[in-house]
Amino acid sequence: MTMLRFMDPFEDLDRMMGSFGGRWRGGIMPMDAFEHDGVYTLRFDLPGVDPENVDATVEGNVLTVTAERPIEEIEDVTWLLRERPSGTHRREIRLGGDRFDVSKVHADYNNGVLTVTIPMREEARPQKVA
Repeated sequence: MTMLRFMDPFEDLDRMMGSFGGRWRGGIMPMDAFEHDGVYTLRFDLPGVDPENVDATVEGNVLTVTAERPIEEIEDVTWLLRERPSGTHRREIRLGGDRFDVSKVHADYNNGVLTVTIPMREEARPQKVA
């Protein structure tokens, strides 16, 4: 009898984020990821970022999200606190193997949330064994 093991496509990401001691949680580009019916959905919080300054690309097996929020320049003020991140921020997500159909990646930006959907290739989906 052969045992099959499910390979989590985001396993490397979890391992990498764990090595940072969790400091990415709630950081500059927090992300949620889930799978439903063979489609992986990634949601990135990008509050205050103009949609024209958001870029999502897939090259090989890497999804790269880049977002730029310019520094807010207000004349004649004394800043008491500046915690809101500004500048160009980038996040790379390594997509596991060739199980995704990268030709069908879709991105949508609404209310400061970038949603990227990535379907699994039909042949990579789990098959019911009779």
